[in-house]
Amino acid sequence: MRRAGHFAFASLLVLALAACATQPAPDLTPPAGKRLDAKTTLESGRR
Repeated sequence: MRRAGHFAFASLLVLALAACATQPAPDLTPPAGKRLDAKTTLESGRR
């Protein structure tokens, strides 16, 4: 029974530490621009 109590205490400690963990910083880099295909480039006159 004592072993189960230690296991329960350790589980609660791990859960408490996980709840306090910080979230990773969000990725703020903008997505890559959409590349134009050859047909669209020719039709729009862009270079």
